[in-house]
Amino acid sequence: MTDDGLSIDPGKPSIARVYDYLLGGKDNYAVDREIGDVFKRDLPGSVAIAFANRSALTRAVAQIATTTGVRQFIDLGSGLPTADNVHQVAQRYAADSRVVYVDMDPQVLVHGRALLEQDERTRVIAADVRDPEGVRNHPDTLELIDFDRPVAVVFSAILHHVNDEEDPAGIVRYWREQVPSGSYFFVSHFRSGRNPETVEAEKVLQQTFGRGRWRTDEEIASLLDGLEILDPGIVPASLWRPDGERDLTVWERLIAAGLARKA
Repeated sequence: MTDDGLSIDPGKPSIARVYDYLLGGKDNYAVDREIGDVFKRDLPGSVAIAFANRSALTRAVAQIATTTGVRQFIDLGSGLPTADNVHQVAQRYAADSRVVYVDMDPQVLVHGRALLEQDERTRVIAADVRDPEGVRNHPDTLELIDFDRPVAVVFSAILHHVNDEEDPAGIVRYWREQVPSGSYFFVSHFRSGRNPETVEAEKVLQQTFGRGRWRTDEEIASLLDGLEILDPGIVPASLWRPDGERDLTVWERLIAAGLARKA
């Protein structure tokens, strides 16, 4: 059990641990690998999707750290620590960067805190992204983040786990209203291609976790209403400011990414 009263249930699949498994991590249980194998079988491009998403996130954090003065990051639904976490990328280019990681998975909290216990510029908090006020007013958030200065808010592969009736746009709107001009918003999201692969993938997600919503580019863009979506817009994650040209598989096109700025 964590200090927050959350317990790890090795018999219940975890979104964070399944994602860890798809990325080749070791912090997962048999039940997570079983679900991960369902994704690999029924959605054979799931590993490529996971890596495309992670790569876009690291590029976005690097761009923010190197081209703006933003030195504060809130990573919502951060998942298990892996290579090139947000704080590692940001601090590689700007050592004074501060990061608050937010997740409800108790294993994320245990592993995250173990990784970050020596880093005074990071915190890992137990909170639900669907309760943005709880995240905003958490003591660790208030200790680390100065909301009078620009903040980078990260929604990496999390909003597609928020159903429509849970108002994902309202979650983004809350953060837009909480941060000052010059703040940035990174979003990556399962991308509906109106094709058999998308239909099958959404069915697997719903059957596995009982939630999940694949959205079109237009629907993803609408989550960022009131913000300036920067070039190249909402595009497949692998095409978001890539390091080089490449042809994408149909699977890699099923995860989109975008970066927006509050004017």
